[in-house]
Amino acid sequence: MTDTRTIRVGALTRVEGEGALHVELRDGVPERVELNIYEPPRFFEAFLRGRAHTEPPDLTARICGICPVAYQISACNAIEDACGVTLDPALVELRRLLYCGEWIHSHALHIYLLHAPDFLAEPDVVAVARNHRGAVERGLALKKAGNQLMELVGGRSIHPINVRLGGFYSVPTKQNLAAMAEQLRRALDDALATVTWVAGFDFPDLDVDHELLALTADRYAIEDGRISRSAGKPFPVAEFSEHVAETQVPHSTALHATLDGGRHLTGPLARYSLNYGRLSPLAREAAAAAGLAEECRNPFRSIIVRAVETVYAVEEALRIIDAYEPPARPFVDVAPRPGVGHGVSEAPRGLLYHRYEIDDDGLIKAAVIVPPTAQNQAAIEDDLTRVVLAGVDLDDAALTTLCERTIRNYDPCISCATHFLTLTVARR
Repeated sequence: MTDTRTIRVGALTRVEGEGALHVELRDGVPERVELNIYEPPRFFEAFLRGRAHTEPPDLTARICGICPVAYQISACNAIEDACGVTLDPALVELRRLLYCGEWIHSHALHIYLLHAPDFLAEPDVVAVARNHRGAVERGLALKKAGNQLMELVGGRSIHPINVRLGGFYSVPTKQNLAAMAEQLRRALDDALATVTWVAGFDFPDLDVDHELLALTADRYAIEDGRISRSAGKPFPVAEFSEHVAETQVPHSTALHATLDGGRHLTGPLARYSLNYGRLSPLAREAAAAAGLAEECRNPFRSIIVRAVETVYAVEEALRIIDAYEPPARPFVDVAPRPGVGHGVSEAPRGLLYHRYEIDDDGLIKAAVIVPPTAQNQAAIEDDLTRVVLAGVDLDDAALTTLCERTIRNYDPCISCATHFLTLTVARR
């Protein structure tokens, strides 16, 4: 007699967007594991066509309220590439400073409000605060520091308005940044305490074999870099589409991406594993004290990696502020010219690619945007298959919880909901 078990999750509510989970097991073997993304297409690539070459940084920032800087910087990098423009080093540093603010606030939000409840057997951060109030207050203070850094450099913390092609509309004064440094020094203590805190969690065993894809640079990659991988040679940003291909799958309105036909992973694990040697000494010490090796392939331990990256981002922000001298000009003029440009940066969730073709009139002729979540969907489904197979003897509630945790490892996007999944189980 065939034993069939079906788990249907109707809504992924702790993500930005609309999705579901469908798992079917036959005789204890997963036959179908799908992350169903059913949100209607948003058509950003389509409505960018015909817009002025100056508009994508502001328009694409609206794709995400949590990591708008990632979209702005990748867009700027691509259009500046198409127009043959190189930024002044001081403006590059300011972009990196702004991006550090986004990493700090996004990582703190994920660690404390979304991910930590999984490890503390609590339903949400409100319940966590009852028993770990000091930790939650620390997380909120850390997130606030990131938000205020974004506001200071970017004009506001959600969809910054001070970013433009070639740099910024205005630049901060040394006095403004000096005041911010005081808050960041306190944030560094909070970030180090965060690493110690999350290192004490219990982690399920799961080592993944996905190929790792991330940017690398002369320093820990954030605002730009070259594309590196764990198996194979690095390749130029302009060749991204030759290696990373998107395809439509029947169960999702989001495209799935492959790397040279295979499954790959981008995000904190990939970034850390390919850039470990470029972390600051303090961040490496924190990683070692937390039990991390130079490579991490357990997605459940991504919470530790995010905490280590937060230490680095706070340190890096302090370094930039300490050396800051106001740029001679707030921006470099980016005059349009016909051509194709490619841009990348490291969003908190992974490598974000933009490609723009500009016509003779300075209008966007074509646009391609490949976010990290689209690249990670195949990896998420593979992880789910593994944990379902390993947890086949669990009851429906426990197995669903394990699936929730597996998805949340990737922080696929963020919303304000307190529960990730709503579960329906059908048995035949």
